[in-house]
Amino acid sequence: MNLGTNLFQARKKVGLSQETVAEKLGVSRQTISKWETDETIPDIYQAKKLAKLYNLSLDELIEFDVDVKEFEETIRNIDEEKEAKVNWTNAWSKKYPILAKYQSDVDIQKYAHEIRKMLDDIMTQYSYSSLDSMLILKDILYHEWKGDK
Repeated sequence: MNLGTNLFQARKKVGLSQETVAEKLGVSRQTISKWETDETIPDIYQAKKLAKLYNLSLDELIEFDVDVKEFEETIRNIDEEKEAKVNWTNAWSKKYPILAKYQSDVDIQKYAHEIRKMLDDIMTQYSYSSLDSMLILKDILYHEWKGDK
């Protein structure tokens, strides 16, 4: 994506018109249009004002991806009651069918035992809750799988 598209999507996400943004920044509507079509680019001071207006950091504005932002917002807004109703294995198995069938192939008890030891170790050693410990292990596993260092 380019900066103009990011500016357009970020503005639309917060529901502002070009006229409203222009008024708040003290520029013309045509200036906003030129920024959004990559005819010109805002200077750093105007970019910072845009980021603040759109409730983003400057980095987020430059890298803005409306799909990622909507996904992050959905995660932030889900409450525990709704989350408890979701069968996550079933939901994810629609995208990753292995999740619906591995149970008959994998020695679950063996891995569950090792994972339980790791969870207990994190809870004891760092005084994290059970949920926090699970999230930490999940994050470590993800980064190991990705090969992150």
